[in-house]
Amino acid sequence: MIDPFGRHITYLRVSVTDRCDFRCVYCMTEHMTFLPKPELLTLEELERLSAAFIAKGVNRIRITGGEPLVRRNVMSLIEGLGGRIGAGGLQELTLTTNGSQLSRFAKALHDAGIRRINVSLDTRDPQKFRDITRWGDLRKVLAGIDAAQDAGLAVKINMVALKDINENEIVDMLAWANGRRMDLTLIETMPMGEIDGDRVAQYLPLSLVRARLAESYTLTDDDYRTGGPARYVRVMETGGRLGFITPLTHNFCESCNRVRVTCTGTLFMCLGQNDDADLRTPLRASCDDAMLNTAIDAAIARKPKGHDFMIDRRHRAPALARHMSLTGG
Repeated sequence: MIDPFGRHITYLRVSVTDRCDFRCVYCMTEHMTFLPKPELLTLEELERLSAAFIAKGVNRIRITGGEPLVRRNVMSLIEGLGGRIGAGGLQELTLTTNGSQLSRFAKALHDAGIRRINVSLDTRDPQKFRDITRWGDLRKVLAGIDAAQDAGLAVKINMVALKDINENEIVDMLAWANGRRMDLTLIETMPMGEIDGDRVAQYLPLSLVRARLAESYTLTDDDYRTGGPARYVRVMETGGRLGFITPLTHNFCESCNRVRVTCTGTLFMCLGQNDDADLRTPLRASCDDAMLNTAIDAAIARKPKGHDFMIDRRHRAPALARHMSLTGG
């Protein structure tokens, strides 16, 4: 699949649920209304949809949510997709999780063929973790990370950088993560969906963070890529890697190879645009994939050049009404 700007689409992010057992302050309101369960695709339909993309050249799939591991029987989908790893199929199957369920699922994920996961963790301070997630228990997440590493999974820590909340923990988080052979990726808060707080006040430009870190660390650009938008540096003092995802200070659209499917079968060609394509209707209209393939091709043909995120005092409203939990980041 090649979009109008010559970019090869080889990476699919599949959101299996919009539900989450956390209520992170930068992501959603505390009292969320989630999708009615009858609107969701079945796990069998999600696998069939993923298989159609694999047949069209997708070689990396990331399972996301919400929190994907809260979806009942989600391992049946993960095992099915894991069986497609190999020649002519997937190069890699990965997962993004908040870590709350990892202690239960880590070994099963490895057995299914996953070798690398991302864990969202914004602080290692128990009270601050509770304040950010509202409902989360840091002990469970840390135990889940231990279980993941014990199972043989490579873990990358994703940390949303929040001004005056966790910005003074970035150095310690880097040392901790790299010290445990985990990469750390910093992420700018994204203006998606209504939240209870002030997202402008939360916003911390990662250009500023990198400049501060460069005063104490030797940062060398690294061409390491995972297929996603992060750009990495090697940190000489820790011996590990640090990634930056910068949708606001420097967008990463020129090399975008990704599209996203939600748990309802809606295809978003760009995380930061509202244009979408209904894949559920053609998926359910026929037992073969002819109509589905036509719908996918038409959607890829209108993938936009990039997103238009802005966040400042003049643009206080979210750029998109859609919450991040629906499309999985």
